[in-house]
Amino acid sequence: MVKTTYHEISDELFNKFKKIKLIISDVDGVLSDGKIYLTESGDEIKSFNVKDGCGIVSILKQGIEFAVITGRFSNLLQKRMSGLNVKYVYQGVKDKVDSYNHLISKLQLTPEETLYIGDDVIDLPILALVGVSVAVHDSHPLLLSEVDLITQNPGGSGAVREITDIVLQAHGNLSVKEVSI
Repeated sequence: MVKTTYHEISDELFNKFKKIKLIISDVDGVLSDGKIYLTESGDEIKSFNVKDGCGIVSILKQGIEFAVITGRFSNLLQKRMSGLNVKYVYQGVKDKVDSYNHLISKLQLTPEETLYIGDDVIDLPILALVGVSVAVHDSHPLLLSEVDLITQNPGGSGAVREITDIVLQAHGNLSVKEVSI
């Protein structure tokens, strides 16, 4: 067993984390808490966790890519990902597997080099394809038995940071550094 900041995981799973070159995340319920606030004028408001942002910036600095694939479209998401220098943002996606296949082909990666973080049944097809599958703590119950790891934190509350830290530790790059977002 390997002790990480958040979990004790098997040597086998930790070795899978060592191979990861791309982390892909769903958005609503993973990078956000899944709540969508609408103003009287119809504007949408979401919240994103700064801890997740720090984790994303940290892995990008280590040469590990980060991408999002989501069924919805949000200008807020585009702005947040741009601010974090995330290059691969797939929005309004009907079939996440098609976007996943396009992305790994573009980056010339194998499925074993990819990790996906999801929260609902729409994520099951892509979770079955990746090298490491992750569900956030407050995921739909049907996901929980189908993934390699369940985060301690719920979506929108540092769950992505948990995973970026484990990937960084597996790559030997987890350290305390100032990261500007």
